Amino acid sequence: MRRRHVLGAGLAIAVAGMAGSAMAQSEIKIGEINSYSLLPAFTEPYRKGWQLAVEEVNAAGGINGKKLVVISKDDGGKPADAQTAANELVSSENVAMLTGTFLSNIGLAVSDFANQKKVFFLAAEPLTDAITWSKGNRYTFRLRPSNYMQAAMLVEEAAKLPAKRWATIAPNYEYGQSAVAVFKKLMSEKRPDIQWVDEQWPPQGKIDAGPVVQAVAAANPEAILNVTFGADLVKLVREGNTRGLFKGRSVVSFLTGEPEYLDPLKEETPEGWIVTGYPWYDIKTPDHDKFLKAYQAKYSDYPRLGSIVGYQTIKAAAAILAKANSTDPEKLIAATEGLSMPSPFGEITFRKIDHQSTLGAYVGKTALKDGKGVMVNSVYRKGADYLPGDAEVAKLRPKD
Repeated sequence: MRRRHVLGAGLAIAVAGMAGSAMAQSEIKIGEINSYSLLPAFTEPYRKGWQLAVEEVNAAGGINGKKLVVISKDDGGKPADAQTAANELVSSENVAMLTGTFLSNIGLAVSDFANQKKVFFLAAEPLTDAITWSKGNRYTFRLRPSNYMQAAMLVEEAAKLPAKRWATIAPNYEYGQSAVAVFKKLMSEKRPDIQWVDEQWPPQGKIDAGPVVQAVAAANPEAILNVTFGADLVKLVREGNTRGLFKGRSVVSFLTGEPEYLDPLKEETPEGWIVTGYPWYDIKTPDHDKFLKAYQAKYSDYPRLGSIVGYQTIKAAAAILAKANSTDPEKLIAATEGLSMPSPFGEITFRKIDHQSTLGAYVGKTALKDGKGVMVNSVYRKGADYLPGDAEVAKLRPKD
């Protein structure tokens, strides 16, 4: 009797182990990292976007019949913490890939981790050109249109301005430095007659707007490039309005048309800035209508640009996993290079040459309507139209 009892107990343990193994095999886990506590204006809508996408993927049968599970971690805006989170997701959670990140320096840190550990990484938001070019690697892909792409879109409009004297204001870290460098390069190529008369580099999240505005005004530019966002943008606009910095001057601004940055300006919204952004209220396409309806039904709220990025990041991850039909990093890379898929902005493709997606952006002007900032005269610019060709990219990106 004792022997039979031991055998029975052993069989029960074995069956439980098999069930646990089967359970593990019936789902695919993705690791997601972002600066939730540092940048909630963007990351909260972003989280809502990816949660909606997970629901839709699983409702449609998951990944080749397996449930998609996202395990999310907060990096607190610190590159070292992001790498620690990445390591935990890979070593402890056995995720099939890493996704996410917001700040460019954090995106680069996770990209470096992915390259060293040979883990697939789909960067959602970081905009620095280095992620796909100078520090690009075979394990990293990027969804958002890069600084180069958005600068090229803005330069197309900025070059038409009569202004010859330009000043720049940008946060002093990887994103701001990259954005200013590429805007100046592309703008000077189109308009060799312009002069760069001043540069201001406030620390990210800690702008002292008074001295910044005073210094720019003293340089007497005819136009200003702004790269600040979030709380820094609010402070800059308030101080600039008070001191008349923007009066009679053209302003070109990265990201300012995104609702997460435009909405907080309220009645202080400066009019006529040339911006990239997301005028969700003016987009009339079947792809966007479908997304908007689903998002509003789930959250009783309107989407921000972060919502689009979070949603499409997981939709892209699901498409990659489904095509690869494997969690092997090399098969995921092979599946992603050249892969096309739908998005709320229309079809996008991940380029083989540099792993950059062709997701585009809306370009328009700021205006004040009913006490709120809006984007007007906006036009969608396809990402593929604002990327350099293979020969140029080959010079910018190291060989794998």
